Amino acid sequence: MVDDYRHQGLRRQMVEYLKTKDISSEQVLRAMLRVPRHYFLDSSFLDYAYQDKAFPIGNNQTISSAYTVAFQSELLNSSPKEKILEIGTGSGYQTAVLCELGLQVYSVERQRDLYKKAKKTLNHMNYRPNLSYGDGYIGLVEEAPYDRILVTCGATELPPCLLKQLKIGGLMVIPLGFKEQIMTVFVKLKDEKVKKIEYNKFKFVPFLRDKV
Repeated sequence: MVDDYRHQGLRRQMVEYLKTKDISSEQVLRAMLRVPRHYFLDSSFLDYAYQDKAFPIGNNQTISSAYTVAFQSELLNSSPKEKILEIGTGSGYQTAVLCELGLQVYSVERQRDLYKKAKKTLNHMNYRPNLSYGDGYIGLVEEAPYDRILVTCGATELPPCLLKQLKIGGLMVIPLGFKEQIMTVFVKLKDEKVKKIEYNKFKFVPFLRDKV
């Protein structure tokens, strides 16, 4: 894997673009500046890696656009060393950004091929998240509770299993909807109650249940 001056320059341009889209978290911008996005794409997309687009990564899945990754990361409002559960490892790009934010990352992927590929890529880059192959709908109970939960696929409802694994005062970022999704933040209150905040509309691959 090569990360040369050209790639680094394109990454700086990407970060400057994200600033124009109102991404203001210095931590998120620094993390995205450090992570070579082109490492997570097929070689046929290398020339386009830093464009603000989603690209196919196999198994009918996509790597989210740069803005989507930045926006979700910023909504997490996280602090270093907090424990986060990511639902949908995918290519591993968002996972790497979470690692750069200094979080304790637990990530679940239901597609075995993607799980293996992401694990190999992240290991090569010296990131050490806790990756699991399994059904993200049920989360990762054995490591709960979590300070933050990030869902990187479009859900039609708030999964009750995930809410149970979130700490009181913890925060979940999840896209909710059918054909298109509204980026939604849930803050867990006492007695399983939540505070709900809605943001922009996005399009994600669907949140599927059970392993394939």
